[in-house]
Amino acid sequence: SHTDPAQFVAFDLLARGERDLMPEPFAVRRRELEELMRGIRPSPGAALSLHLTRTTTDPALAARWLALFEGAGLDGVVAKPLAEPYAPGKRTMLKIKHHRTADVVALGYRVHKSGAGVGSLLVGLYDDDGRLHQVGGVSAFSDARRLELVDELAPLVETDALGAAVHGDGERSRFTAAGKDTSFVRLRPERVLEVRYDQLEGRRFRHTVQFERWRPDRDPRSCTFAQLETVPAYDLADVLD
Repeated sequence: SHTDPAQFVAFDLLARGERDLMPEPFAVRRRELEELMRGIRPSPGAALSLHLTRTTTDPALAARWLALFEGAGLDGVVAKPLAEPYAPGKRTMLKIKHHRTADVVALGYRVHKSGAGVGSLLVGLYDDDGRLHQVGGVSAFSDARRLELVDELAPLVETDALGAAVHGDGERSRFTAAGKDTSFVRLRPERVLEVRYDQLEGRRFRHTVQFERWRPDRDPRSCTFAQLETVPAYDLADVLD
């Protein structure tokens, strides 16, 4: 804890002492949690490492948090029913995230793990100097659509002098498993698609993006970082106060 300090943020309480709180509604569990946390004091000279999530029943305030706290790296807000007990293995909460769209350039694809069809379509954006940067990938295609995309993208595949497809080495993110093959089939950057995304992490989409539609009306060179919304920074410490 001295070399890698962590902050623990609590949002629910399933038991207190010998008392099982799971059958209780969330409103009761939350009240018990707040009462418990009020009795916890940090050791002298130690930084407080225990925090409570903020809660509200005011939709307007929740919407403000959604907009404001994104700058601190938070994905969104979570809505939980006040009257329901804890349901192990079931998702009773609702995650509210940002939904944005961007026009990006198809720059390559990875073959599906089955060996047939497109597993993920890699996309990029141009910077101010005209360089194309990989910013994420589109996946979750149906089996039939994966096979269709291979034929659809075939005219764009870059080939070497012998006619073989040229492969590139994909960038790795924090979600990339160690040892995973990141190579991909390179495409000429001539086709634009519209994707739906939630937020950025640096100069990349934080999560896998969703395909919306092809944009044959867009010039690939017009697909730049300038179209992306810039989110003002927000101190995470202020979120935890």
